[in-house]
Amino acid sequence: MARPTETHELIPVWEYVADTVMGGISNGGLQVENYKDRTATVLRGDVSLKHNGGFVQIAANLNADGSTYDASVWDGFELTVCGNDALYDFRLRTDALSRPWQSFRTDFFAPVDWRTVRLPFADVAPHKTEARFDAKRIRRIGILAIGREMQAEIAVAAVHLYRC
Repeated sequence: MARPTETHELIPVWEYVADTVMGGISNGGLQVENYKDRTATVLRGDVSLKHNGGFVQIAANLNADGSTYDASVWDGFELTVCGNDALYDFRLRTDALSRPWQSFRTDFFAPVDWRTVRLPFADVAPHKTEARFDAKRIRRIGILAIGREMQAEIAVAAVHLYRC
């Protein structure tokens, strides 16, 4: 008999960030609203590649003070999401990263109907870093529309850690 999945709900305090911090011209925002009959944080925006830009995102520290969060007893993140059926990045930052362009990442589609997507730690890949991902040292998570001109629309109703 398979062991049931266990989860732990996280309550991220999302903030909006765009490429304008680096000279880009993408724009958008976040809003907490009723989205297809669920309360959700919704990221909307226009992603532009002009002026070396190319992203809009919502991001949250796992601990309010920005300290590390030990998620090592879990297998990954579960997101309850809905959106425009586009591809989005899920990014993790640990205290091993010192540059804003460094991350650990994976991607997923935001379906047009509510769905829970699993993002296993095993699928997380380092980006522009030699550091190895360590689930004991997570500081921040982010959901990004990035790398191509697009209209972003993704709603996040829940974030959980899970283990099988």
